Amino acid sequence: MPPTFIVASMTILGASTIFGVFTNLLIVTVNFVDKIRGRKLNPSDLIMVTLGAFNIFFQFIMLVNDYVSFLDGNLYSSEQIYTLFTVLLVLPIFSSFWITVCLSVYYYLQISIFTHPFLIRLKLGVSQLIPKLLMASVVTSVANGIPAAWYRYIDRLSLGISSNQSLELTTSKVNIVYMLPSTVISCSLPLTLIGIANGVIIKSLLTHSYKEDRNAKGDLSPRTEARIRAARTIGTLLLLYISFYVSEVLLLIGIFPRNSPVFCACLMVIYVYPPAQSVVLILGSPKLKQISLALLRCLFTKEKPKSIEILFIKL
Repeated sequence: MPPTFIVASMTILGASTIFGVFTNLLIVTVNFVDKIRGRKLNPSDLIMVTLGAFNIFFQFIMLVNDYVSFLDGNLYSSEQIYTLFTVLLVLPIFSSFWITVCLSVYYYLQISIFTHPFLIRLKLGVSQLIPKLLMASVVTSVANGIPAAWYRYIDRLSLGISSNQSLELTTSKVNIVYMLPSTVISCSLPLTLIGIANGVIIKSLLTHSYKEDRNAKGDLSPRTEARIRAARTIGTLLLLYISFYVSEVLLLIGIFPRNSPVFCACLMVIYVYPPAQSVVLILGSPKLKQISLALLRCLFTKEKPKSIEILFIKL
């Protein structure tokens, strides 16, 4: 692998890790402080805290994983190290996908208008439903991620140095017998569910008449704006998810050399996914957005932070 590519990749990875840890830590810290102050976290806050915590873990593991692979390929290809990093990487990735499904389900139940008794009961009991879905997401991810430790094999590649000499390289890889079903369960299925939820939410917003939700000036009511903001958040997360998913698939099938532009582009998409996801969540939350803007003003203009009051609007 060219030294320039290694240096550039390590630099971008380091920068995205610092930024991603800061933004995700902001999500976790703000809600943790609210909890300490006695404020009850709503289901969306609980989902974002869980997602932020897994993103922080994922970025640290990805940082160590790629730095080791860049700096010492032989150590990284050893059976124990490769197995450890494989399991530690797939757990937060799978969890992130399923937690995003939980957020989609929450917004779907909050935005859509139901007439079926079962869906109405789910909508009314969403505060009890979301913690169970989060627990199921983590359990499903662990059940799919841990078997990666046993479904691995050693790939031996012989490189011809001269007419009578050859160099044999050994690398550890995950068996397709494991990768295919686990990818379908914890990557493709969540992607499909998020896409369905996003489509239903957009359809609900388009078909619902907002004439009664406008004031005398024709502006949308805060409740309607909150619904549109939630749909925009889920739609953006879906686009990020698709980009990350396609990049992971292209890297896993290994049809592009490591110094190719496509490989580099896929690697950059993976690096920026956690911080980009946290930025989308922050912009989609009035509370987090105002606190972030207040911090930026405090850092760049040296203004004293003011107390922030947020009006919570039920979707």
